[in-house]
Amino acid sequence: MTSEKRTVLRMLRSCAAQHPDYPYTCQKSGAAWACLTYSEALQESLFFASGLLENGIKKGNKIAILAEGRNHWITSEFGILFAGATNVPLALKLIPEEISFRIIHSESVAVVVSKIMLKKLAPLYGKLNNRIKLISLDRDLDEVMDLCRQNGLEPGKNLLFYRDIVESGKTAWKKNKPRLQQIEKGIGEDDLVTISYTSGTTGDPKGIMLTHLNYWSNCHDAMEYFNVTPGDRLYICLPVDHSFAHTVGLYAALLRGLSLYFVDFGSGGLQYAKNVAKNLVESNPHFMLSVPALTGNFMSKITDGVAAKGKLVKWIFNTGMNAGIRIHGDGFRKGSLPVRIANYLPYKLADWLVFKKIRKIFGRNIRYIVGGGALLDIRQQKFFYTLGVPVYQGYGLSEATPIISANTQEIHKMGSSGRVIPNVECKILRSDGTEASRGEQGEIVIRGANVMKGYFNNPESTSKTIIDNWLHTGDLGYIDEDDFLIVIGREKALLISSDGEKYSPEGIEEAIQNCANLIHQVMVYNDMKQYTSAIITLNKEKVHSFITKQGISNAAALLEALKTDLNRFRETPEFKNQFPEKWIPVTFQIATEDFSDENQMINSALKMVRHKIQEVYHKQIEFMYTPTGSKIVNELNLHAIEEFFKSSEQK
Repeated sequence: MTSEKRTVLRMLRSCAAQHPDYPYTCQKSGAAWACLTYSEALQESLFFASGLLENGIKKGNKIAILAEGRNHWITSEFGILFAGATNVPLALKLIPEEISFRIIHSESVAVVVSKIMLKKLAPLYGKLNNRIKLISLDRDLDEVMDLCRQNGLEPGKNLLFYRDIVESGKTAWKKNKPRLQQIEKGIGEDDLVTISYTSGTTGDPKGIMLTHLNYWSNCHDAMEYFNVTPGDRLYICLPVDHSFAHTVGLYAALLRGLSLYFVDFGSGGLQYAKNVAKNLVESNPHFMLSVPALTGNFMSKITDGVAAKGKLVKWIFNTGMNAGIRIHGDGFRKGSLPVRIANYLPYKLADWLVFKKIRKIFGRNIRYIVGGGALLDIRQQKFFYTLGVPVYQGYGLSEATPIISANTQEIHKMGSSGRVIPNVECKILRSDGTEASRGEQGEIVIRGANVMKGYFNNPESTSKTIIDNWLHTGDLGYIDEDDFLIVIGREKALLISSDGEKYSPEGIEEAIQNCANLIHQVMVYNDMKQYTSAIITLNKEKVHSFITKQGISNAAALLEALKTDLNRFRETPEFKNQFPEKWIPVTFQIATEDFSDENQMINSALKMVRHKIQEVYHKQIEFMYTPTGSKIVNELNLHAIEEFFKSSEQK
C-alpha cells in the first residue's frame, strides 16, 4: 500500500489482499449469477480509473452514477475514487427535473448511466453543460440510440461506453500507473468520496459531503458491533445510491469479505418487484437489507398466503404467532418461565407445521434482516421475530454516513432502534439546548468521525445542522432505562395541535397501515388545528374483493367500513391505548391516486414526501376542517367511492 491513511481505497486493497478469490459483487446473467472477485473488482476499478484519466478526468472532478445495482456500479465508483474524483450517486426514482438539478448543482462533468436510465437522462442532455459526458454501462443501445442522437448524443464523442474506457485504461496502464499511484498517495482522509443528495421529504434536497474517514469509521464501528461471518452473502434489493445500502453493503462488506447479491432490476417496475422475491431464494443470503415498506409487503403476502390455505392453517399460524410473541417478550426481556412453558407447545407446533415452510421464501441460510430507512412498527418486529427471521431495526441518516444505532442478534429490544454503535456519542437535547435526562424526549444529536463534512455549496444549512461538531439530526427520541435509543420521528414532520402541543405521526401511520385491510397508505395531518385528519389511499384489490363479498353497493356503507378499518389498530394488542386520542384521525379524505415515486409523493427510501402530499391535497386538507368535511361521509369521499364502484363494475 502507498498509504496507511483511513480511506475506502485502503479498505478495498486490504480485502483484495486478504480474500482475493472471494466473490465481491454478483448480478444475474441469464439463469446464473455473474460475480466479480475482490481481486478482479480491484483490477477493473484501476483500469477504469486509468481510462478516466485518458478521457480528461482530473482530481477533484465530480462524476454522477445513475444506474440500478450491478457489478459495474461498484467498479465505476471505485474507479472514480482511484482517479481522485468524487462520486455523486443518484436515485433511480428521481424525476427529470431532480436529476438535472443534482447534476448541475454538484458540478458533475460526467454521468455513468445504465441503458434503462439513459432513456430518462438523454432528453435532459440539452439542459446540461455540453461538456458533460455520458458513460453507458451497457453496449447494446439500439432501442435508445435514436433518442440519444435526437438530443445531441454521439457515440465516441459525448456518449462513451464503460467497457471501452476500461480497455483504454488497460492499454494505457503502464503510462498511467505512476500517476494513479501519486493520486492515491495524495488522497486524504478528509477528501470526498460521495456527494449524496437528501431525498427532500420535508424540503429542498441538499448535497451531503461524505469523506473517506466518514465511511471508514462508520463501517469499522458498525462491524465491531455486528457479528458478521467472513464470506457471508448479503442480499441487496435496495437502490445502491441509498446511504444505508451504500455503507452497509458496498463498503462494510470490505471488512469481512462479504458477497453482495443484487436484485435483477430487469426492465424495472413490475419485473423488479417480481425479482425481489425470486432472487432472494436464488441468492440464498445469510442476511439482507430492508426498509419497512418492503418488509410490510412481505408480511402482507405471508398473511394472505396463510389465509388462502384454509381455516386450520390460519388458526395454527395465528395461535403459534400469539404464543411466540408471549414467549419472546420484547427480545431483551423474555416472557416469564410460566408464560414460556404455557406457550411452548403451540409455538413449536406452528413453527414445525407452518413457520419453517414460510422461512423458505428467504432462502435456506437467512439469519436476520437489517432494517433501516424509516421507523419499523412493533407489530412488524414481533411478527418476523416470531417467524424466525428477525428484522433488527437500526437508526441513522445520510449525514451520519448513516449508522447511529442498531439492534443486533446479541443485543436487541423490539420497539427500539438499538444501542448507539461504538465511537459515536449521542445525547438528547431539550428545546432550550440543555441535555435531557434519561427517558425524556428531545432532539437526537450525535458526534463522531461519521458526521458529514457538510452540505455541498451550502454553508448556511451546514452551520445550522452541525453546531460545535454536534450533528443535529432533526429527529426526536430518548434513551430508555436499558440504554436503547427510541426514535419518535422527524421534528419537521410533527403534528401540532391548536394549543401548540407536538406529536410525531409516524407511529400512528405505521399502526393504521399494518392493521388495516382496506387502507393502503395514510398521511396523518394536524397543523394548529382542533383535531387530527388524514389523507388515505385504498388497497384497491382488497376493496374490490370486500365490495363483492359483502354485497356493498352503497357508498356511505363503504365509507363506514373504511372508518372501522382506519381504527382497527385500536383493538390490536401492540397498539391498544398507545396513542393519545387527540392525534388519532377523526376524519379522512380519499386520495385520487396512490403515493408513488412517479407523482413524487414517495422518495427513493420509500418514505412519504409529506410536503408534496400536503401541496397536492391542500384543498382536501382544508375541506376536512369545515363542518361538512369533519365527517367521513362527505361529498368528496362519496364521489371518490362512486368512482370506485364504477371501476369495480368495469372489472
